[in-house]
Amino acid sequence: MADKTRIQGVVTSDRMEKSVVVSVERQVRHPLYGKIQRRTSTFLAHNEGNEAKIGDLVEIVEGRPMSRRKRWAVVRIVKRATGVEASEAEAEAAAAAKPEPAGGAS
Repeated sequence: MADKTRIQGVVTSDRMEKSVVVSVERQVRHPLYGKIQRRTSTFLAHNEGNEAKIGDLVEIVEGRPMSRRKRWAVVRIVKRATGVEASEAEAEAAAAAKPEPAGGAS
């Protein structure tokens, strides 16, 4: 049996239960002009135990389909996010979840 593909990426969202969104960046050369461009792909990955958080560098492996878009699983956390990145991401998520007050000054 062939080895399963393993790739590394950064967790961009951990809002779901037992799932994370992982962004994987790669560099490709433009076919005509030759300039190097960065391309990003996003994958939904199974995160048993909700251990991976926003900003963590994780290794994911391909596997059986677990839902419509989820075909990857988090194998290990390569590097934890630093405190500054993690707190900024948490603050941003909290601000998005908090509704704006209704009404204005009277």
